[in-house]
This record gives sequence, C-alpha cells and structure tokens, in this order.
Amino acid sequence: MSYPPVIVQVLLLLVVIPAALFDYRQRRVPNWITFSGVAIAIALNFFLYETPGLFMSLKGLGLALLIYFPLFAIRGMGAGDVKLMGAIGAAVGWQNWLGVLVLTSVFGGVAAIIIVASRGRLRRTFQNIWLIVLSLLHRQAPYELNPQLDVKSTEGVRLPHAVAIAFGTIGFLIAATIWAPR
Repeated sequence: MSYPPVIVQVLLLLVVIPAALFDYRQRRVPNWITFSGVAIAIALNFFLYETPGLFMSLKGLGLALLIYFPLFAIRGMGAGDVKLMGAIGAAVGWQNWLGVLVLTSVFGGVAAIIIVASRGRLRRTFQNIWLIVLSLLHRQAPYELNPQLDVKSTEGVRLPHAVAIAFGTIGFLIAATIWAPR
C-alpha cells in the first residue's frame, strides 16, 4: 500500500461522498461524478508523475472495470457503481485499488448481512447465493432464474453499493495514513 498524495485523497473524498449520498437517496450515481472523477484522476496522476502516473491511472481504471463490469453484465451491480470504482482505480492505481476493493467488500458484506437479517430474509439470501453459484456454473445469468436477483428489481433487498464503496475508500485512506512510512 502506498500513501496517496493529499490532493488525490481530497479528490477521492470529493468523488465518493457525493456518490454515496446520491446512491443512498436516489439509488443512482450520476455520470457527472464518475466521469469527472476519472478525467481528473488521470490528469492529476499524469501531472504528478508524468507518463508513469498516466499508466498507473489507466491500470487502476482497467482493473476496476475488469472486475466490476461482469457484475454489471449479470445485473448484480449498477453501472454507476462500476464507473465509481473505475474513478477510484484511476485515482489510486491498481495496487491501492485492490485494498479499496477488499475494504469495500468487507463493509458491503457486513451491511448486507445486517440488512437481510433485520428484514428476516437471511435464509432466503443464502438460498439466492446458492442459486447464483449454480446459475453461473451453468453459464446462465442469475436474474433469469430469479427476477429478485436483478439489481433493478424492486422485490429484492437492495443495498446502495456506493455507500459501501465510500466506506471502503475512507477506510483505505485511514489505513494508508496509519501504516504510511514516516
């Protein structure tokens, strides 16, 4: 984990906090947040580190899209979440983005368990996880077997993933501050 410069940290906060608020309130992440985040991150890293910074940004963007796009393709993730993670990857590079991904997964997983348990849907959720695994093994989209598994379904339990992404990003920044070499 490398310590991102203060200006990159500020950019991350200016991207993830409004994205989380929009996603929480409206269940969408606006393009003006994600696209401007990508463009500014690439330009900023190019300005700070020249050509290596450009490649660092593009690799971070590419890895985020490589991992998140398949989730969008099977309707398990919204496009705004994919673009938001792309912006974060462009800001911090692929290696740091992996740290953000891990923390986002932890925060998102804990939030999901709390939400489904509070709604009495824990058993159904584990059945759906099994259904997802089986459908993917049979090369079939999970939402084709159960429409509740479509991210756009109003029947299923929905989690504003940009909130988990914001917590993961902020957690990464805190961890990077604590463990940064002095």
